[in-house]
Amino acid sequence: MRFPNESAEYRAARDRVLEAEIELRRQAEAVAAMRRELPPGGVVPRDYLFDGEGGDVRLSELFGDHDTLVVYSFMFPRALDDENPCPSCSSILDSLDGAARHLAQSISLAVVAKAPLPRILDYAEHRGWRHLRLLSSADNDYNRDYHGENADGSQAPALNTFTRRDGEIRHFWASELMVAPRDSGQEPRHVDFIWPVWNVLDATPGGRDWSPQREYEPSA
Repeated sequence: MRFPNESAEYRAARDRVLEAEIELRRQAEAVAAMRRELPPGGVVPRDYLFDGEGGDVRLSELFGDHDTLVVYSFMFPRALDDENPCPSCSSILDSLDGAARHLAQSISLAVVAKAPLPRILDYAEHRGWRHLRLLSSADNDYNRDYHGENADGSQAPALNTFTRRDGEIRHFWASELMVAPRDSGQEPRHVDFIWPVWNVLDATPGGRDWSPQREYEPSA
């Protein structure tokens, strides 16, 4: 490809980046293939009961007509005097709300938070979320068991995938990069692949010099 008025220096440098991008794509696809080939994970220890907008719902019921369930743990503390919902999680869910109808063609998707359901639904209305299935885990151990909660009770972002085969529900995969060793200065990037903001910023000169906020000033 060529673009108007680009220099030979630019094209040579861009071609080097392109070679790296090709290798990155190759590696990303190879890792995705490795995930798909994972052996069965652990059997889910209990059929967790969540508080949902239509009433109580069990984990097994969240699958619906699908055999795969993806659950995002949203950092929204339970206590009224705790901090507000996590800005990063809010940004992620802004994007997932738009993607939810597309994902529903292949998988089931749910969002779980420790806060009571009325607080979650009020916040969802404020954000304009219309398509996410939002659940409260205030009265179960799901967050603790699947690393959406730390030992001290603080909340953590986590993405977990579950499968249902022959009536048995097993854990399939989780975003473990959050706690994995990383080089100095690196970000965890444990859920970046579902957070399109970072992917856009990675294509700019300024890169990731940004942090999400719950609210922004109106654009001029």
